[in-house]
Amino acid sequence: MKQHKEFQYVYNKGKNAHSSSVVLFYLQANGVKRVGFTATKKVGNAVIRNRSKRRFRALFSEYSPLLNDGTYIFVAKVALQETSYLSLKNDFKKVLAKAGALRNV
Repeated sequence: MKQHKEFQYVYNKGKNAHSSSVVLFYLQANGVKRVGFTATKKVGNAVIRNRSKRRFRALFSEYSPLLNDGTYIFVAKVALQETSYLSLKNDFKKVLAKAGALRNV
């Protein structure tokens, strides 16, 4: 996802779930998984924002087989830069479960 209007549509129509370091906006859809990662300037400079998005991409690829089809937008919070990998992984799983995005296997 790259266009502003795509992000706005998911923000307005989708479910959201928050944790201490990540916010997830999820809109259920059939047949496709689309994903977007954002980090505002509040998070830090460009290096920190890009690192945050890389961490999200790594976690998303790890959890991707367990996820329902739909559109996912992950938003970094300021606390993300001090969060360890294990804490971030727990937060990531928690927001996915809150939004109902995990597949029931």
